[in-house]
Amino acid sequence: MLVCPLVAIEPIETGPIELSGYEWLILTSAEGARELERRAVGRPEKVAAIGRATADAWGEVDVVARVSTQEGLLAELPRPAGRVLFAGAEGARRLLADELGADFVPLYRTLELAPADFPGGDLVVLASASAARAYGALELEIPAVTIGPETTRAAEGAGVRVAAEAPTHDLPGLVETVSRCSSPS
Repeated sequence: MLVCPLVAIEPIETGPIELSGYEWLILTSAEGARELERRAVGRPEKVAAIGRATADAWGEVDVVARVSTQEGLLAELPRPAGRVLFAGAEGARRLLADELGADFVPLYRTLELAPADFPGGDLVVLASASAARAYGALELEIPAVTIGPETTRAAEGAGVRVAAEAPTHDLPGLVETVSRCSSPS
């Protein structure tokens, strides 16, 4: 296994972020959870996370989506949700924010990288839509395994041949899928 980063994370410094007064805090990435934890003032009433890794990065969470997508998390939240803060990446998909009428605060931006010496291999693992777009821009022929539907859509849109999508949108799902795709038939 070789690792070749396709994205870099750049914090967006806006100072402290007040969480008191929010009934729900919505977290959609471990990176966002760590960045918000560093800058948070006060605590929301409840916290919802898109998946287990995001929940673990934050700590105590009230709701973890059973299906690690924005649609999956949206299906598990009460309506009306009250005052909601969606904290995540600049340019993040806005389904949760729009559907819940949430305030949005960008915590970081994702920069797509173009490595000059991309390693060869039989399979590429893509864990985000940004990584899928960056990989597609390289115009390589190595097929990919994706972490979920948004990453699959981004990969296909960038001209990447997707060999398989993880059945669960997390590290165990990726490992299972890579193992299945790597095994001789």
